[in-house]
Amino acid sequence: MNLRALSYFVAVYDKGTISAAAKQCYIAQPSISSAISQLEDELDTQLFQRHGRGVSPTESAERLYPLAQRLLNESKAIRSLFNTPEQRQPFKLGLINSLGVQRMSMLLKDFSQACHDMELTLVEANEPCDARIITTSQLKSDEVFQPIWHDDYLLAIPSTMSLALKKEIRLQDLSGQPFIHRAPCEALADLQQLMDLEGIKMQIRARIQTVEYAVGLVAAGVGIALVPALPVLMEQNNIIYKAIGDLQLKRTVGLAMPREGERTEQQRLLQQVSKLYS
Repeated sequence: MNLRALSYFVAVYDKGTISAAAKQCYIAQPSISSAISQLEDELDTQLFQRHGRGVSPTESAERLYPLAQRLLNESKAIRSLFNTPEQRQPFKLGLINSLGVQRMSMLLKDFSQACHDMELTLVEANEPCDARIITTSQLKSDEVFQPIWHDDYLLAIPSTMSLALKKEIRLQDLSGQPFIHRAPCEALADLQQLMDLEGIKMQIRARIQTVEYAVGLVAAGVGIALVPALPVLMEQNNIIYKAIGDLQLKRTVGLAMPREGERTEQQRLLQQVSKLYS
């Protein structure tokens, strides 16, 4: 069985679209489609359902995926036994605290696959680094920005609170509510400004930085929190997520890169990674 076809299959499964898989694998879309079709013919089964938004794995694909991953990992382990150690290029990537563990893991996988000779170090987004994963509000004048995710903000409410029973949350409903303050968060700063204009006061119960901690405190019934609507957060038990009236609280998260300057090894690595999100 062709290991390259299996790697294309895993890429399509992970990304959910042929186009995204093609970018990850640095090949043309028809090559991916052809490899998947040949794999389906070889296994005599359909692996993906095609639709307008991309593809969905079939039951056969669900069964094949862990086996394909194991084979690919084992093939890499075999190659590594005979590979000469290569010179690693240091690369510092700044990350915002509200990125989420799932997205951070996906980014690390993308970076490591795109640049095998990269020695990646994660730092805070405000520390010196070669590139940053930030929101548009944090972009500097000497950086260019490549969008990756667009998020809405929702109010996370413990299911035991009476506020969770309301069909619609108004700004006035937040008066006196126990609140988990997460900073830095530009959406929360905008919300606080609107509340100040209306004379509405928050009752701060905790101050934290990461989204995961905020959601954990909400699940424990400590208070409510404003969080980005990340899919993995929506799966949390004991939490109700609601929008705040007609407020449009949004953010765009992406890759911030220095503008063109002196050619360095870090810029070469960054150019390889940026192709994944173009």
